[in-house]
Amino acid sequence: MYNQGIFRTWVPKLVQLLLIIIFISVIVPVNGIYIGNVSAMVGSTGMPSEYFVWASYGSTIGMGAAMPIILRMKFRYKIRDKVTFIFILIAILSYLNGTTDRPLLIVANSVIIGYLKMIVMLEFIIPIMFMISPEGNRGKFYSVFYPFSIIVSQLAGYILAIVAFDYNWQFVHIVSAVICLALALLAWIFMHDKYGGFKMPLHYIDWLSILLFVAMFMLGAYVLAFGKQLYWIHSPRIINASIASFVSLILLVIRQYTLKRPYLSFKLFRKNNVIHGLIMLLFTGMFLSTGSIQNIFTVGILGYDPVVNASLNLLMIPGIVAAGVYMNFWFKQGRGLKMFIFLGFSAMLAYTVMMYFSMSLEFNFERWILPMLLKGFGMGALFIAVWYYTLDKIPMDEMLAGAGLVLVWRTFFTVGIFSALFSWLQYQFQIEAVGNLAIYMDGNSISYSQVMGNMKAIQFNAILAANKRLLGYICIAGIGVLMYILAYHFGVERYKIYRGIKVTSDRRKHKAKFKRTQLQEIEDAAGAVI
Repeated sequence: MYNQGIFRTWVPKLVQLLLIIIFISVIVPVNGIYIGNVSAMVGSTGMPSEYFVWASYGSTIGMGAAMPIILRMKFRYKIRDKVTFIFILIAILSYLNGTTDRPLLIVANSVIIGYLKMIVMLEFIIPIMFMISPEGNRGKFYSVFYPFSIIVSQLAGYILAIVAFDYNWQFVHIVSAVICLALALLAWIFMHDKYGGFKMPLHYIDWLSILLFVAMFMLGAYVLAFGKQLYWIHSPRIINASIASFVSLILLVIRQYTLKRPYLSFKLFRKNNVIHGLIMLLFTGMFLSTGSIQNIFTVGILGYDPVVNASLNLLMIPGIVAAGVYMNFWFKQGRGLKMFIFLGFSAMLAYTVMMYFSMSLEFNFERWILPMLLKGFGMGALFIAVWYYTLDKIPMDEMLAGAGLVLVWRTFFTVGIFSALFSWLQYQFQIEAVGNLAIYMDGNSISYSQVMGNMKAIQFNAILAANKRLLGYICIAGIGVLMYILAYHFGVERYKIYRGIKVTSDRRKHKAKFKRTQLQEIEDAAGAVI
């Protein structure tokens, strides 16, 4: 007997709603690594921060690897057994991450946690989608779910930063493990022990394709995470990882065309909206990567601790909520996505411009309110509208087969490549700024002790000059992005044909035919006379 619900029949509806909110509020922010605790992990383990950035990318790659087989995993096992087992496994992996000092183990665990997280998340996303939009309107669902998930992630990051600051970073992972065990107990008590539908076999899953998928992106993530430290192509490790990632890509593509049931479908990327959606997601990643510049400014110049730095993300919440409410109203009115996406990119550009003019040695905390509000609105608007447009009017089978690649593109590749690029450019600009400042220092007029005494101020001004120059280039690129959005048609016919044009065209054709007939008669008559 099948049961497409997730809870037992004796559980009241309000309790079911409360349980769904509890489960989704935990499973969305849970990860193998928490970015707000990276500095504490680096100081405690003595390992480079690049390992933990790599682990953060691994969580997203694991989620993308689970997307193509997510429905098959849903109908293969009983929901109670599956959810309980996954939460127990996530708890074990979180405990290992909190008790080990080996970064490679943390990286591997993060990939597995991301993979398991996506499988269990689907069980709660489907009922939430039907509660928000019973008619199946994806736009209405996105306008509620995406702001909720972003806000939950920001709140969880702030709370975990407080826990790590008051205790230690290991305690954060242990707390996560305890919470996952508690959710496993709730799942065992309240969830039914029936299949959600026809039992689907697992032997159709091509596990080799999954391994190639993970290997390809994890090797690429290694290049992006360690590129600056190893000096890019001057390092044999970076070259070998790049070649191995490219070979994995070739093998993955070849294997998909030789399988009867391929793991991935590339038909998705022939559609016009998907291609332009990926381009807009790339632009979104460019603006989101400005967070690394902001982090250099807040930690390196202003001296914020991890808790204060994490509290800046809370200032984005009003903007995220406003984006969700406005987008919901926008979908109800049946308006096109063009101007809403334009508003989202405009908000991100305004945030970048304000950051450009805010690069100084003194900056009040209250002055963060408006730029972070704009950043929150832009992030919420672009996450909702661009993702909706990218996967619009695509069948479910094609969407799941290609959404894993789109998810990894949106969350890992775009942010990762621009973060690596900005980090390298900021370092180069900083060296150049120090050289420019050194021009005004004369060894005959300034002693060595005076230079050493002012070294901190010199370094701070070099960082500010580098940040400002980089933000200026991003602002120029942002103007180009807005011009691209205005020029693109978003699937709407740019010019509408006048109804009477067919009549006019037929009349013109008739006149041309009549004229040709007359000319032919004249030519015939002239020929006869000659």
